[in-house]
Amino acid sequence: MEMEIDPELVERYIVNRLRRYVFESGKRGGVVGVSGGIDSATTAFLVARALGEERSYCYILPSEATSEEDLRDAMQVVELLRIPEENFGVIPVDEIVAGFEKAVGEVDRVARGNIRARTRMVILYAKASQNNALVIGTGDKSEITIGYFTKYGDAGADVLPIGDLFKTQVRRLAEYLGVPRQIIEKPPTPALWRGQTAEEEIGVGYPLLDTILFYRFDKRLSDEETAERAGVDIETVRMIVNMVKSTQHKRQMPEIFGISYSHGSDWR
Repeated sequence: MEMEIDPELVERYIVNRLRRYVFESGKRGGVVGVSGGIDSATTAFLVARALGEERSYCYILPSEATSEEDLRDAMQVVELLRIPEENFGVIPVDEIVAGFEKAVGEVDRVARGNIRARTRMVILYAKASQNNALVIGTGDKSEITIGYFTKYGDAGADVLPIGDLFKTQVRRLAEYLGVPRQIIEKPPTPALWRGQTAEEEIGVGYPLLDTILFYRFDKRLSDEETAERAGVDIETVRMIVNMVKSTQHKRQMPEIFGISYSHGSDWR
């Protein structure tokens, strides 16, 4: 299959590239927010291999929406990687989020979830500053491409080591790295509120999503050709394509309206 990866080669490339990126940035380590999900677990394993446990910093940032299962799985990742006690912490975010809501007024479930994600980003950057480290992001290609992330939240990072791997490819890499099986098989969720699941929100499962994204954007086939290759109706392909188009602003730096070299006639 065209989307198959060689996990050994991918692991070696990411580990070497990440090690060089961190040290060439003048930093001594990497900070990862460990959620108990597959993306953060895979990223933490790669960071530990690239930098060593002494230079790896892992923080669990639970909220009332965090399940006991996720908490246990996150703890298991930290234990398996033998992260030193001084490089690890559990920092609940609900009290901080409540402070934001008290300041701005009551918000809906989605806005509260985004505040949680952005609060975690602020904490990770504070920890990175304390430890002379970079924030290592955990986003994968599937979710980045369709904009399934919080802008300046979980997308707030200095580097995204698995950002060019589809979710199905991350699962293959996770198996190779030795990520616990229950984490690999668990339904993905941002856990911004209770009961949230990624595939239900997106509207398709990751294997199909990745197939559509691969043929439509990597191979640059038309909507019709993609639908034929993926074995789905054209409406499903167009739904995914629309997600990509409508979230473009989330994947690029804020637009700067050029003035310095513009001609006056362009301003009208």
